[in-house]
Amino acid sequence: MRPLPVAAALALVVPLAGCATRVPVEPAPSAGDPLCAEVVLALPLELGGLERVLTDSQASMAWGDPAHPIVLRCGVEPPGPTTDQCVTADDGEVAVDWVAVPGEADATGAADWTFTTYGRSPAVEVFVPAEVTGTRSTSFLVELGPAISKIPATRHCV
Repeated sequence: MRPLPVAAALALVVPLAGCATRVPVEPAPSAGDPLCAEVVLALPLELGGLERVLTDSQASMAWGDPAHPIVLRCGVEPPGPTTDQCVTADDGEVAVDWVAVPGEADATGAADWTFTTYGRSPAVEVFVPAEVTGTRSTSFLVELGPAISKIPATRHCV
């Protein structure tokens, strides 16, 4: 058997690259903001021990099981003053304020959570499905701090 020429071998490999699972993500209204590009480029390859998964839209990233991923979108509308819970994820070097909004709990008591940065424009949203919150802490938000800090904070939680 003769080896395939390089061009023929590449022709077989390139179609396979297109088979990677991509998570469908609705792009945020300001996904084209240059600060979002800086955030996405600085995001970790793993989040809370979950591997990065490709998405199909600009300024977004996902981690974990493609069927129930953690999804980050940059360029969402910054939240205004709110009575929703505001939490600070602080690793001692970078602190990021997040507005935390739970969804409805499922039969196991787990709920989806949506975290949106507070005091940064454009804002970053992280959706964590019940399949993740039911088995692990959301303390991995601290791991996003260095990337999120590419967008300057102008306000803080009180």
